[in-house]
Amino acid sequence: MILRRPASKLLLFLALPVVLSLAGCTALQSITIQPASGSVVLTALGQTAQYSAIGTSQMGSGEPTTGSVSVNWSVSNPSVASISSTGLATALASGYTQIIAESNGITATSDLTVNVASSTGGGTTGVTVTSISVIPGAQSVASPGQTSQFIAIGTTSSGSTVNLAGQVAWSASSAQIATIGAATGLATAVGQGTATITALYSVNGTTVAGTATFSVQGGTTEKYTSVTITPGSNSLSASGQTGQFIALATSGTSGLLTDVTTSPQLRWSSSVPTIASISATGLATGVSAGTTTVTVELTNTDGTVVSNNATIEVSSTPAPEPLLSLTIIPNTITVDNLQGTGQFLAIGTYSTAPYVRDLTNSPNLSWISTFPSVFTVGSNTGGNSGASAGLVTAYGSGTVNIIAEATNPLDGSIQTATATFNCPFALANPTGNPPTPGTCVPGTQAPALLATLTIYNEGLNTANWEVTGPSSTGTPNVIHCGPGWTLNGGTGGSVCTATYPIGATVTLTAPKTGANFGGWSYNCNAQGTVTAAGPNSCTVTLTTNNTVGAIFN
Repeated sequence: MILRRPASKLLLFLALPVVLSLAGCTALQSITIQPASGSVVLTALGQTAQYSAIGTSQMGSGEPTTGSVSVNWSVSNPSVASISSTGLATALASGYTQIIAESNGITATSDLTVNVASSTGGGTTGVTVTSISVIPGAQSVASPGQTSQFIAIGTTSSGSTVNLAGQVAWSASSAQIATIGAATGLATAVGQGTATITALYSVNGTTVAGTATFSVQGGTTEKYTSVTITPGSNSLSASGQTGQFIALATSGTSGLLTDVTTSPQLRWSSSVPTIASISATGLATGVSAGTTTVTVELTNTDGTVVSNNATIEVSSTPAPEPLLSLTIIPNTITVDNLQGTGQFLAIGTYSTAPYVRDLTNSPNLSWISTFPSVFTVGSNTGGNSGASAGLVTAYGSGTVNIIAEATNPLDGSIQTATATFNCPFALANPTGNPPTPGTCVPGTQAPALLATLTIYNEGLNTANWEVTGPSSTGTPNVIHCGPGWTLNGGTGGSVCTATYPIGATVTLTAPKTGANFGGWSYNCNAQGTVTAAGPNSCTVTLTTNNTVGAIFN
């Protein structure tokens, strides 16, 4: 027993150097990535490559040891390829990126090249995305604030499919109905209605699109505050001559002008259908000599109605109809940048030679934009030579209807034609850089397009004063400021604002309401010129921000 105790102490003593040696070991020294740098080239979107990390550690003064090590994976160019937490890289677009492995401040890199346009061994073209399916194709939610996730699935030229998550640009056709994350595809309901969801994918200069619908069942839609008929009057022959009317509605909050000619919310009627009839699409037909009134009634979702009238003069003389039809060419124009322009031409077809005539800059032809606060269009009703009529400029993103309206000087008959102008969401370029400033990104608008006009009551009367003003397209009484405004039971605010194109001239009116009108304040001279246009009206030429005070006592 005595002999065993020294042995026990000896064992304890011998163990001490081992413990000290372990405590003094050095951790990870270096990392290498497999496959080696430059050895991986992917030739198809969605193709994968597995990477692994090998770490080298030094244990004290002993031999270094190697083995698999846990690292954080990343890529230098995420538009070219993605990489998972397990080191699985996936090709997204043609280009070059570095695969990066990192642990405890030590990093290693390996090269990855994606070349979807290169030739393969069989001499055929590399695989590309040829179409996109948006899933779900149609989605519906009950109320504003609810969300829905959309995904984009691409079909390649080889017939395979690939998930395009993070590689497409998402947009919604109406921000009043829904918004969607441009990179995420997560749609959020805003107001009642149905919006088109679009996914755009671009690589090597080629763009592919896919669409779906997103419906919001509850909530409220933006209310229409007025509707106008274009043209305001028409002359037809009782021989059955026809004339097209167009109905344009103005939304109260945004001022958006919408073509509602064939909307199910709109009803067309003729006061004397035996003189001229009117179809559900606004097409009038002369029946017998006389005068009739065309009426449109637009019903909002809350049951309120806005309406307007136009007149038709029907003569018993045969219709001369030298202008048989009107066409806009091209039918659609798409630009890529804010303040980009597109030129439309209006071509008339006549019953007498010359049968085809360019009416683009004719003083008898008017150009109309249904969204003039974002897309302006030139007109030449003054008949100036060299005018740029039909030239549309994009000051924001979206789509607009451009309408050409030609008046026959012989009989006053009208021909119309419609085209579309687009400034879509601009994708990141194939190298992964974001859109450059000036591209048509949703929600942006070029500066110096709109002027803001503010109207307020500078006097003491707060009971029955009123100020009215037209829209930028001439729609009357779009501004209705003050409690004296009682149209459709509405009441105006004490301070009102409206937006107009820079340089527009607006005439404000103080109607007879019983309030003692004391004149106009001229405190906006620094921003615009105000001149007296009448005892109860003033004219404002708009610059950027303009303020007008009306004095009621």
